[in-house]
Formats: sequence, structure tokens, C-alpha cells
Amino acid sequence: MPQVEHYSPVCPLTVERPVMFHRWERLTFVHWRYPVEVVQTLLPPNLSVETYDGAAWVGLVPFFMRINAPGIPRLPWISHFCETNVRTYVRDELGQSGVWFFSLDAERFPAVAAARLGFRLPYMWSRMSLDDRGDTITYTTRRRWPEGGVASRVTVEIGQPFAAEELTDRDHFLTARWALFSVGGARGRYRRYAHAQHDPWPLRRAVVRDLDDQLVADTGLPAPKGAPLVHYSPGVDVRIGPPHRYR
Repeated sequence: MPQVEHYSPVCPLTVERPVMFHRWERLTFVHWRYPVEVVQTLLPPNLSVETYDGAAWVGLVPFFMRINAPGIPRLPWISHFCETNVRTYVRDELGQSGVWFFSLDAERFPAVAAARLGFRLPYMWSRMSLDDRGDTITYTTRRRWPEGGVASRVTVEIGQPFAAEELTDRDHFLTARWALFSVGGARGRYRRYAHAQHDPWPLRRAVVRDLDDQLVADTGLPAPKGAPLVHYSPGVDVRIGPPHRYR
């Protein structure tokens, strides 16, 4: 399927029966360009790299999560926590565009266990913090399980909001994503996708002031080179749909 280079910030689908409600807030997208062939070698056979401007893009995305199930109020401690994911953008054999997660680090072990079991996502249990000082945010991560030691520290200076007309197709390509993919089980037999519905991201300019990250290289990718492309958002409310099996 040919790759298109027109992307909308508006979600094209409706999640009628969400299994989870999320709030993704104080979120920073930190992206680097990568050669397509480098990223493709780390993907499962049913997924192919989705490119923009001839490149694959890999994101380091730290944020604060609030979560609850339908009909159940958010509980203290367990339902809000820091998270950081390393991701890229792909298409499946149906031509559906979405996110492939190389890794996801989260602060609450019950959330890690539930996501690994229910969605077959590569969640890791980590010691994490978010230091919010107005226009500067520092995200820290140190992995605890299943293998400890890998760490990340990112300090971001937040700038002015983007006006809608300032945002380009590339900005939407990197941020406006409505599906996630997962593979697990013996010989990759567990192949699923799930949808995520939310309003357009309110995006702001941002600059990385300090970066000491091991999460990206821990995926098997080469360490990123050059200055990243950065976006910040105060957040969106999200409806997460159930996992769907490929037929």
C-alpha cells in the first residue's frame, strides 16, 4: 500500500465500548529520524515501517497517566503514575496505520502486569518521577523489572502554543495516532490491534535542555543522533477500545 503524506489531527473513528479511560497529560514527544531498514528489522513480520519524508521516526514519549475502567472511579495511587514509551509508526497488512511500542515503562506494577497480560504490550516496571516547574519539566526513569538498571532523564523547556494553521502534516504524523499493535505468544500467534480515540492534541513548542537516555538504545536501535524534533502537550482524555484479533 502506498504511503500517504497527509495526516489529520482529528480522530477518524469512534470507540463505542471503551475498556479503559485514560488521561495522558504533561506529555512530551521527542522524535528522531532513522533509516527505514534499521527500524524494519526490529518489527514483527505483519508490520511495515510507515515513513515520512523518506524516513522512519522513533519517539521517546514521557508523560503522566491517569486511568480508570468504565463505571469505576479512579483509585488513589494505583490509577495515576508516570509512564515513558519508545515507539515508531507502522502499517499492518490491512493498511491500518498506528503505533508499535518497542518498550513502555510505568511506575505501578499492577498496571504493568495488566497491560502485559491483557494487551501483550512490552511494559516494564520502573522507578519514575516527573518534576514540573511551570515551563520546565524533568522526567526520570530507572527500570526495576524484568531487568533493572536502564535509565533515562529528560528535561524539557516548554514554549508557546502552536496555532492550528502552523502545524504541518509531519506534526500530525508524529502525534495523531489512533491504533496500537501488539504481538505475543508462541511464534507470535497473538496478534492484536486496539483503537484509541481522543480530541486533537493541543501542542506547544518545546526544546530538550538535557537528555541522558538509555531507553531508546535498549530496544536494539542505534543511539539517536542529532537534535530531536520536540512537541509538548498539556494532555488529552482518551477512550481505549478492546484488543481485536486479526482474522
